[in-house]
Amino acid sequence: MKNFSLGKAFVPVVGAIALIYLLLPIAHVIVFSFNDAGRNNIIWRGFTLDNWQNPCGAPQVCTAFGNSILVGVVATVIATVLGTMIAIALVRYRFRGRSTVSLLLFTPMATPEVVLGAGLAAQFLLAGVEKGIGTVILAHTMFCVSYVVVAVKARVASLNPAIEEAGRDLYASPAQVFWRITLPMLTPGIIGAALLSFALSFDDFIITNFNAGTATTFPKFIYVSALKGVPAQANVLASIVFVGALLLVIIVQVININKQKRLSRA
Repeated sequence: MKNFSLGKAFVPVVGAIALIYLLLPIAHVIVFSFNDAGRNNIIWRGFTLDNWQNPCGAPQVCTAFGNSILVGVVATVIATVLGTMIAIALVRYRFRGRSTVSLLLFTPMATPEVVLGAGLAAQFLLAGVEKGIGTVILAHTMFCVSYVVVAVKARVASLNPAIEEAGRDLYASPAQVFWRITLPMLTPGIIGAALLSFALSFDDFIITNFNAGTATTFPKFIYVSALKGVPAQANVLASIVFVGALLLVIIVQVININKQKRLSRA
């Protein structure tokens, strides 16, 4: 074959195989959301739209899904606010123990989740705190803060201080400089950190399992249901999450492309 190179073909072929391997579980979830499952959802029994018309048909599936959304949103908001303030403090200010704080922030990221979950469960037990949605939110906030700090810290370090100095030269107060200059420039990093935080919280099982008590989240529901086949309704909700995330990525990319086109024409 003319101009054929095994080296040039190797990378695309391996890349395609890896992509297919990664997408197969997602494809399985979407396909089996249309399965006429009956009591289990392991074997394909026929196509139906009933699962999509009644996604809450399986017992507790929507309750578990709603709990995961609630935990993810609350933990993300708290972690984003705290993480942003910590990131600004670490980059902009010099104080005693600054290096130690930076080092300790990486501890939840480096600690195995089973150790972290067990440690938190022990602390709640010693404090006499009843496990439930509240303890799950506290646990998720703790490990999400580290990821927010890392993401926002990089954004803060990339800011040009001269822009903020220009605002102060124009007699803007420190609060006005922050709300009108600093925060808008940090917004892309904050949004990215918040999305990452929500994804980590919504997906977490190990730490949640140690600290949820009788409360059920979507990952716990999937784990318990896995032995007899995840209900098709759970696959419907998972497909909705996947499609929603995909649409969000596409929308952001389209906005960025249009923005770049406008800047290039200016």
